[in-house]
Amino acid sequence: MNKKTTYAKLTAKIIVTTLVVTLFIAYIYGEVMKDKAIYNLSKADAKRTSLLVFESIYAAMEKGWDKNDLEKIIVRLDSVDENMKVDIFRNTAVAQLFGDIPKDKHARQTNLNLKEALAGNEVLKVIDNQTILFYYPMPATPDCLKCHTNSKQNDILGAIYISYPIDDLKVSLSTMKNFFFGFILFFSLVIFLALFFKFDKHFIKPIKKFVKNIDSISTNTDLSQRVELKNNIHEIHSMQNVFNNMLDSIEFQFYNDPLTSLYNRKKLIEQLDKYNNSTLMIINIDLFRAINDLYGNDIGDRVLKEYAKLLKELVHDDCTLYRLHSDEFAILYTQHLDLIEIERFAVYIADTTAKKEFNIEEQTNISISATIGISYGKDLLLTNADIALNFAKKQKKKYLVYKASMREAHEYEQNIKWTKRIKDAIENDKIEPLFQPIVCCKTKEIVKYEALMRMKDDNGDYIAPIHFLELAKKNKLYHDLTKIVINKSFDAFIHNKHSVAINLSVEDILNEDVIKLIIKRLKETKIGHKITFELIESEGIENFEEVMDFINKVKEYGCKIAIDDFGTGYSNFEYLMKLKVDFIKIDASMIKNIDVDKNSLMVTETIIDFAKKMNIQTVAEFVHAQSISDKITQIGIDYGQGYFFSRPVPAKDFEELLQKGI
Repeated sequence: MNKKTTYAKLTAKIIVTTLVVTLFIAYIYGEVMKDKAIYNLSKADAKRTSLLVFESIYAAMEKGWDKNDLEKIIVRLDSVDENMKVDIFRNTAVAQLFGDIPKDKHARQTNLNLKEALAGNEVLKVIDNQTILFYYPMPATPDCLKCHTNSKQNDILGAIYISYPIDDLKVSLSTMKNFFFGFILFFSLVIFLALFFKFDKHFIKPIKKFVKNIDSISTNTDLSQRVELKNNIHEIHSMQNVFNNMLDSIEFQFYNDPLTSLYNRKKLIEQLDKYNNSTLMIINIDLFRAINDLYGNDIGDRVLKEYAKLLKELVHDDCTLYRLHSDEFAILYTQHLDLIEIERFAVYIADTTAKKEFNIEEQTNISISATIGISYGKDLLLTNADIALNFAKKQKKKYLVYKASMREAHEYEQNIKWTKRIKDAIENDKIEPLFQPIVCCKTKEIVKYEALMRMKDDNGDYIAPIHFLELAKKNKLYHDLTKIVINKSFDAFIHNKHSVAINLSVEDILNEDVIKLIIKRLKETKIGHKITFELIESEGIENFEEVMDFINKVKEYGCKIAIDDFGTGYSNFEYLMKLKVDFIKIDASMIKNIDVDKNSLMVTETIIDFAKKMNIQTVAEFVHAQSISDKITQIGIDYGQGYFFSRPVPAKDFEELLQKGI
């Protein structure tokens, strides 16, 4: 995993690296400049000294002094400074006229620097930045030719050698270089601190605050929040505006109806949760589908937009207008209103609607009527207003206010309707199991599936059992549903390499027909080793012996047993030991926030520890995010199941799911 960093660390690293490189370059440059300065200054100084020596020697030679007299002058010059060495070397032409000197002859043969000087080149050597060696060639002038008859003008007659230390010059230049280096260091540190703190103040801190605000908005799922940064940096301000504009757009799309721009159903539901006592009206346009069928959807949409404008004109300033769906609108009053006043307003809306003509085209006027359902109080306002609306339509009333008696009649009516739907689904093969993958936490590979009961509606959509299962139990249709799921699950996994988990309640285990079907299918298919039965029950097991008898029977065929929703009902440690289960499915209530909830984590770790000691494997339900998947893997849960890995799919989609991978 790549190691994370921060803008502050990154900024400091960049600036420190730049500072070190700058100082290194400054140091190297200072050394080069010092060496160059020493060389140039030393050469100029040595040349002046050499010229002084030359003029002194020349003056003596004009007076007729011989080589011995000149030797004395050189000795005296050499003794001026104990650290300075002065000498003169003559070339072979001078030696032929005035006699050679042994040291000159030896030097001409062995000293390469002297040879170069006698060839006419000035030679300067700086030894270890400590000592200057300078050879100065002496050219023949017209006056020299009076005595040096065997030479021509500008011939080199000899060389002056000077050697002396450069301590004073070196110290001066080192001081200057150190000052330069120190100045660069000080200047760089000042720039570093200025850049760092300015960068931290105007970029890093605003970015951190920006990210914190975004995280808060994401965590609280509150689209009404906005990023508020007090900052005068144009780019930060622009970024804030872009993000807030994006939130404005998302919030509008999320909470507003695209056709009328009114608030939508989601917004209404959120608003209802904020107030203790409110009044809600649901306004439904009667027979609106006929308008769409007669004039087309475009004309229908224009009528809806015009009707929305009319309602805006009718409603008070202290209430909010919503479009719930298609032909339904709602008005929410958050202040207390007298019931008589509410009813008068409902009549006013209904009458105004009936009188209004919508001029869509020059010769086309459309009239509509509306029915209104009203509820007031704190709880179930939307449901109650909808019930009142349905009763008003059946009784052909302009409006009705919700009463408790309406709910009982509504539920009775709904029960009759759902009972008919369940029977129809059983008779017309509309009960179908969907299969949700169960994934190995370590390898992220599918190892088995869980069969989940669904009912197909007329549009081919799947209806979850929460809508019909309890009613099926009351009408003694439940076991028929269970048997359908068992049969279809066995059929789906006869030729599938994976295993399948089938949910059974204690009621199923106590039903003789269900047990007979299970044993029959186990004998026929011989896939008991692929079958896991998940025991589901919200209460304790009262018929423990019957349950144990069932477990022992199916285990003879290689089946495994799992406890579903562990942490509720009979799902306790005592039953685990008695029932000899193979899997524990940890309840979704403990898994859904396990990445942030310490209590859930602590309880889950206790379950895992117990399960490992009992050689029971664990399954985490409701794995809905990467963070949850990472956490359950980290704490040692064996398998994961949830929408993060895959939604439940029909058996025909197994291959597609396997090819897609998890």
